[in-house]
This record gives sequence, C-alpha cells and structure tokens, in this order.
Amino acid sequence: MVKGRYIIFICFIVSLGGFLFGFDAAVIAGVNSFITPEFNLNDFQKGWLNSSVSLFAAISMLFSGVVSDKFGRKNVLIFVALLYSISALFSAFAPNFTSLVTARIIGSVAFGAALVLVPVYIAELVPAQYRGRMVTIQQLAIVLGFSAAYFSNYYIQQLSQESTAFVQKYALDKNAWRLMLGIESIPALIYFFLLFLVPRSPRWLLMKGKENEASAVLQTVNAEQDVPGLLTDVKKNIDEAKNANKGKLVDLLKPGMRLILLIGLVMAVAQMITGINAVFFYANNIFEQTGIGTDASFVQAIFVGLINVVFTLLALYFIDRLGRKPLLLAGLMGIAISLSIVSYGFSKATYTLSGPEISALNKEIDSSKLAQMKDKVYDSDVSFKNAIKSSIGNQLATKYESEILQSAAKLNPMLILIGILGFVASFAFSLGPVMWVLFSEIFPNYIRGVAVAIFGFINSLTSFLVTQLFPWELSNLGNATTFAIYVGFALLAFVILYRILPETKGKTLEELEAILVK
Repeated sequence: MVKGRYIIFICFIVSLGGFLFGFDAAVIAGVNSFITPEFNLNDFQKGWLNSSVSLFAAISMLFSGVVSDKFGRKNVLIFVALLYSISALFSAFAPNFTSLVTARIIGSVAFGAALVLVPVYIAELVPAQYRGRMVTIQQLAIVLGFSAAYFSNYYIQQLSQESTAFVQKYALDKNAWRLMLGIESIPALIYFFLLFLVPRSPRWLLMKGKENEASAVLQTVNAEQDVPGLLTDVKKNIDEAKNANKGKLVDLLKPGMRLILLIGLVMAVAQMITGINAVFFYANNIFEQTGIGTDASFVQAIFVGLINVVFTLLALYFIDRLGRKPLLLAGLMGIAISLSIVSYGFSKATYTLSGPEISALNKEIDSSKLAQMKDKVYDSDVSFKNAIKSSIGNQLATKYESEILQSAAKLNPMLILIGILGFVASFAFSLGPVMWVLFSEIFPNYIRGVAVAIFGFINSLTSFLVTQLFPWELSNLGNATTFAIYVGFALLAFVILYRILPETKGKTLEELEAILVK
C-alpha cells in the first residue's frame, strides 16, 4: 500500500506536465474572442495562432525521445517546466500578433516533449498491474488543466466587466486576455520544483549501465522479491537491443513491425482527426455560433471542462478492468453519434435580423448598411455571415459576430451543447487516454523513445491540420458540414481498429513485444 501511494505521488508530479498542456490548450479558447478583433485577424491567422502550437509540438516530439535517451527523462522534463514558464510570461506581454505566436511556440516545444516523455517515464517505472491507470493520470491531468483554464477564463472575463479600482488600474477590461495567458506561469514554476523529487527512470538507468541505481529505484515501486526478475528481464531486453540495430525510423518499416506500425498510425491520426482540438481550442467560438452570446459561451465552456474530467476519471477506473479495446470502440461510436447531433442541430439553423434587432446592435455598426438584410431568412450560416461581411466589412463583422449571431440565430442551442458534451465525454474515456497507454505499451524497448516521438509527431501534425483549417471550414463549409466530416472520420477509425487492435491490458512490456513483433 505504501508503494502504491508512492507510485501515485510520482505519477502525479510527472503528469503535471499534462496539466500545463491542457491549461495552455484551453486558455486560448477564451483568448480568441479578445485577440481576433484587437489584432484584426483573418481566418488563416486565427488558425495559425492555434495550430502553430501543434506544429512545433510535433517537431519537438521528433527530437524529445532521442534527447531523453541521452540526457534522461527527468532532466528533459525539468527543462520543459522552464519553457512553460517563459512561454506564459512572454504571451502575457506580447505587443503584437507575431510576438504572441512566438511566445506560444516556445510553450509548444515544452508540451510536445512532455506528451512524449511522461507516458514513457511512467511505463518504464510503474509495475504492469498499475501501468494503464498510471499512464491515464497524464490524461486526467490534461483534462484538469482544460477545466482549470475554462474556470480561470470565466472568472477573469467576469472580473474584467467590473468597475473596481483594480480593473481600472490595470485596464483589465482591455487586457483580460493577457492575464488569462500569464497566470499559467504559476503552475509551471510549481512543476519545475516538484520534478526534483522524482527518481530517474530505471530502464533508462540500465540502458546507461547504472544497475545499482536502477535496482534501488525498482525496489521503491515493486515487491522486493520481484526486483531481481525484473532486472534480468529488462537487461536481457536491452542486451538484445544492443546486439540489434539502434532504434531508428527504418526499424518501424520492417515486416515484423507492420501490425505495430498500422496500430500506431491509425491511433495517432484518429485521436485528432475527429476534431477534439477544434472543440477545445475554439469552444467559446463554437458556442457563440449558436447565438447564446459571449458570456454564456464562457459558462458552457466550463461544462466542457467538467465533463472532460468526469469521464477521464471513468477511464482511469475502467481501463485496467475492461481493457483498452472496449473503451476505444465504445468511445469512437459515441463520438460519431454525438457529432451527428451537433451537425444536425446546425443544419436546422436559420438566421434573420428584424428591424428592431438591427437597431439594437452596437452603435459602431451603421444600421443603414444592414437594411437590405432586414427580415430576410438565411438557412445557411455561411451565406448569412457573407452577407454581413458584404454589408459592414470584415473587421466589424468579426468584431461583433457574437452579438449579431445572438440576435439572428434561430436554432436549438441545447442540442448543440448536448452533442458537444457527448463528444467530449466519449473522447475522454476512449481516444484521449487509450492512445497514450497503447503508445507506452506496444513498442519494443529499444525503439520506444523513437517510436513514440514519431507517432506523437504524426498526432500533432494531424492536430495542426485540423486546428488550422477549422476557422476556414466554418467560414466556407459551414458548421453542419464541418462536424459531419468529423463523423465520417470517427466511423472509419472504428472499423479499422475493430479489425486490427489486440488487447494489451495486464501484460508486461516484454510479453507484449513477443506478441506484437513477428
């Protein structure tokens, strides 16, 4: 029991890197509403602000495995914590769009490395019977970070609307987004100091020939009588790897690695191509599309965070009981159904501006320019937004989009909310945690660092494409079509994984290598 508590303590500290990733990813959802009009961003720039993070995280993943093989998982994670702090502070004081993107790219290097190294570190330290749940702690930390960011954004947004001396002194009504971004530096510094309390990876220590230290670490998390056998197994595995070629990308292309290659590729793409980061990064914007307004969108984003936490906890409980495959398949089907609801809800929307509604819009908008749209019914969000842009110009249309939609949109916002929450719930107990658990399990020891980096890169590259294209898709394809595309990807992933994915729960890394590598 004591060892179990120690294992949880270590995994909790290391997984704070996931918390920072979640916070960083979600905080931008609230910031987008402020940044877009302030810097007059177009669809490409809005996409780049969010997607550049995924792109450079992908590049970071390519090198993090190799770097950690040389310097150690723990040392690289300490450096990661520093980068998080620097990124948060630079983002808060960014004077322009380019500076803000640069600051966020620094942070993306940090969480790219953390996403790769945290599950690898946990898998190399934790006994097989705990591994699934402990690796899932990182996913729990990520979703707690999401939830914390949504709460933080909501609180700061509400604070910025008050007429207090504090708000006036720091011009918080105009600079709320800076505080939203800068507050991340606090948990980043806490993460930095806590990392000095965790041990180094025992498998990494054995790779470096430090058997005594590795044995001491293994004794802190395993029954004493199990340690000699574990040392023998791991040393044998490492020796076999030394006699073989060093882990390289080309090793993944060998005939015996085909099943692992296919599983890794499908999982890496499927996790992101179903649109989860589009929801997380643009949650407030999506809810604003339903016409509920900016304030209500911040509230609904909080629901996204809470649902994410609850269903990740369920995954934590069930992943070593039911197994990886049942959770994964159930989640993919839930994703397809939920996004179908979202797509249907948006497809039934109409948009109409009456005379009084036009007159009630912000005085900066010349109501006479919208006269030709009076009482005209639009059954497409794309045609309605294009008409608004033609009437008052892109800048004003972007700045007051939420207010205009609040007046014009006629649809069922509760249906959209249910669909989005169902999507997040389904993702949280399936694709979210299961992918990283599988990545920590299916790759042979000698190539694990490289393989996780490669497939992490593919995962982030997919996230980059989805996040970059999302604003363009909303503007050109419309809400309903955009979410329908994600439904198709979810169903395709379900069919493929149903056919090729074996169950991995309860098996040691060495046993899985014997099963998967032919």
